[in-house]
Amino acid sequence: MRPDKTLTLPETRILATRGLRAERSELRSWAAGRMAERQRIAQDLHDTLLQGFLSASMQLHVAVDHLPADWPAKPQFSHILQVMRCVIDEGRSAIQGLRSSQEDFSDLEQAFLRVQREFALQSGIGFRVIVTGRPRRLREVLSDEVYHIGREAIVNAYRHSLATTIEAEIDYAPHRLLTVIRDNGCGIERGVLRSGRTGHWGLQGIRERAERIGGRVRIRKAKIGTEVELYVPGRVAFQGNTS
Repeated sequence: MRPDKTLTLPETRILATRGLRAERSELRSWAAGRMAERQRIAQDLHDTLLQGFLSASMQLHVAVDHLPADWPAKPQFSHILQVMRCVIDEGRSAIQGLRSSQEDFSDLEQAFLRVQREFALQSGIGFRVIVTGRPRRLREVLSDEVYHIGREAIVNAYRHSLATTIEAEIDYAPHRLLTVIRDNGCGIERGVLRSGRTGHWGLQGIRERAERIGGRVRIRKAKIGTEVELYVPGRVAFQGNTS
């Protein structure tokens, strides 16, 4: 048998570097596959489900316009049209999120501000991005995933929190990236926090994305509102970081 050998410090560093390179290569391959799959799903959703809803909505709208104004069931049909419009808007937002995987998200501040513009018509909700520390260039693979986690949290806050203020904080430190999305709304319900909303996969998606990139996510009901906190080690998050 080969006798046990104690590794020298340089040898240990070489092995660690090789392991990190393999980890990054695997992450890049996974991300490329995910991007291609999102593009395919987005196109399928646009060409089938969304176009079908738009066609049905237009036909229903024409039918409702021809109903007598005093017809008893007309308010119910008008309500159905409103629901369909909401579904269509959410579908468009979801498709935009899928297709945006080819955009540059290395500047997280500007990327999060673009999400806010999707909800510009919702008056009464203030939004700001807070950046602390010295901004650093993120690895391309990581910036896409960090953005989509933050985007999901921001969109959830706009749609469900009843908040008047939403904040996105990006904290750069030498050995980690910390992103926090918080609002001053009603706070997330315990059942939703544990199992998510029925028929929705946003919170589960946030957790899965964080796990895939080697990060940690914490979603909690704060004293006021909800906080979604994402921690990513600097060796994974930043370009040129090998520590």
